[in-house]
Amino acid sequence: MLTVDNSKYTVKQLKEKIIEGFLSFSSMISILTTLGIVAILIVESIGFFKEVSLVEFFADLKWAPLYQPRHFGILPLIAGTILTSAIACFVAIPLGLLIAIYLSQYASKTIRAIIKPLLEVLVGIPTVVYGYFALTMMTPFLKNFFPDIRIFNALSAGLVMGIMIIPVVSSLSEDAMSAVPKHLKEGALALGATKLDATIKVIIPASLSGIIASFILAISRAVGETMIVALAAGATPNLTLNPLESVQTMTGYIVQVSLGDTPFGSIGYKTIFAVALLLFLLTLVLNIIGKMLVGWEREIY
Repeated sequence: MLTVDNSKYTVKQLKEKIIEGFLSFSSMISILTTLGIVAILIVESIGFFKEVSLVEFFADLKWAPLYQPRHFGILPLIAGTILTSAIACFVAIPLGLLIAIYLSQYASKTIRAIIKPLLEVLVGIPTVVYGYFALTMMTPFLKNFFPDIRIFNALSAGLVMGIMIIPVVSSLSEDAMSAVPKHLKEGALALGATKLDATIKVIIPASLSGIIASFILAISRAVGETMIVALAAGATPNLTLNPLESVQTMTGYIVQVSLGDTPFGSIGYKTIFAVALLLFLLTLVLNIIGKMLVGWEREIY
């Protein structure tokens, strides 16, 4: 007759419960941290919106909360954020996707083993270094082509920020393409397709969800970037789409106030929480759109 050692079974169950509880607690840390950040932003922003109406916040075309006469129009900061992020994505998305296609479909294992780590080194460089690079090297270089460019400008900040986030697109997209089953590509080649045809018509559609996720992550990274735009884009909240002008982004303004002498609890101090809340909501919307696009793509394919 077989017997079961209930004591060993109970100990094993207890260990599983402990591990499960620890893992659940670890997963809750990120959720609780996010909820805490949101709660702080909302509570502090309520104090700001008690003194400034939503109409003034979104309709006023000037942003000058620290000077007299005060203006609280967020549109110049939104315009600066969109402008620098658009330039960065214009650089990072096409280049990153082309690099991913080359690494996953054309490069040999030796070349891939060399290029991919070199690309990922760009992620480890401190953003303050990128900021000084944009200010001291990129801007003088651009001045050869655009003599009227300002010392602090959106173009150099956006271009360098695009270089910084290229690995985000290339690495994630390359992983998504490499995960596509080989028999799909081999079937296309067996039917007479060229390698380029197989990549465009088979590999990219099959890995589109991962590619879209890399795009959304790159956009969110560009929107939330701080030091590059704070150092290279300037601190002038202009409502302009001219990349040669000095602009100020939402993150750049938060840095300016946080490092300044703005009195604690003043209306100028409260503006950083209102701006941060709007930045959080903007990033949240981008992620929701990304989820919707991924779901829509999966329904098609």
